[in-house]
Amino acid sequence: MDKKDLRSLTLDELCAELEDMGEKPYRGKQIFSWLHMKYAENIDDMTDISKDLRERLKIKFTLNNIKTVEKFSSMEDNTIKYLFDIGDGILIESVLMRYSYGNAVCISSQAGCRMGCTFCASAIGGLERDLTPGEMAQQIYKIQKDTGERVSNVVMMGSGEPLDNIDNVLRFLEIIHSDTGNNLSHRHITLSTCGLADKIYELAEKKLQITLAISLHAPNDEIRQRTMPIAHKYSFDSVLKAAKYYADTTKRRVTFEYALIKGVNDSSENARELASRLKGMMCHVNLIPVNDVAENNYTRSSEKNIREFAQVLTDKGIETTIRRKLGSDINAACGQLRKRYKENRGV
Repeated sequence: MDKKDLRSLTLDELCAELEDMGEKPYRGKQIFSWLHMKYAENIDDMTDISKDLRERLKIKFTLNNIKTVEKFSSMEDNTIKYLFDIGDGILIESVLMRYSYGNAVCISSQAGCRMGCTFCASAIGGLERDLTPGEMAQQIYKIQKDTGERVSNVVMMGSGEPLDNIDNVLRFLEIIHSDTGNNLSHRHITLSTCGLADKIYELAEKKLQITLAISLHAPNDEIRQRTMPIAHKYSFDSVLKAAKYYADTTKRRVTFEYALIKGVNDSSENARELASRLKGMMCHVNLIPVNDVAENNYTRSSEKNIREFAQVLTDKGIETTIRRKLGSDINAACGQLRKRYKENRGV
């Protein structure tokens, strides 16, 4: 029988497991604190747990640790990109971004991705596997330990589609939020999805106070289906309907992400159509000048088109921002570092 990963158990689950072992429930809280507050990487690090209990834990559980493969620090804006090995040579990426309001970490929820968005480097190799709750959490813990700095915001916008791994993601959100552990407010967590409408409804019913970000990247079905295969399953209207339900249910404003691709979706006409579709919604549009993807001949929009697109939305009453490009000198965009590392080693 496969051993359970200690770091992937919620507090309630861990306490129940300890009770089954004949221990008092508070032992579960002690161990949870070691894992998610003190960031222990070995069961033997838990020095206030008896040696006998530690040995019994080793028999029943494992403690899966991700390993740092490479680390790159930007000379431009103090962004740091990490390449982690989660086992069997499977690689994921995480990025530390420093802002005036605190540190944010962009984490991965899967190794690779099967959504196939044509402008995303993470989708090029397909999906290798889902990440466990513990592997998601440890990306944050590893970065905090490495920098000695507290992470105050988490963005689930690295490789993978979080809602394609929703069960593990929900467990991660419970674990990272627990005041017995890392105690990260859900209001400081953003989950990004390419628009799995049925899963958006499922997430809404949890009534979590996280921010939902939906990768829209087009003002209509025709363009969206050309760039995002998932759009053939979930129409533009179905995604907007799910987004409105999420906003109405959670009372949280939805962010729509829009990657601007030169000559594909960046015209003023595209902006006017997008504004008409979003009119009246409790939302915000985050414009993302796309990173060049050689495999698909996509190039970044001109600064003029970016500004004009934003101005059209703003004039139509849609709150809009242009994402600041971080870590451009270290391939900080999702999937770039992992892809380059594999290419250099002929994988």
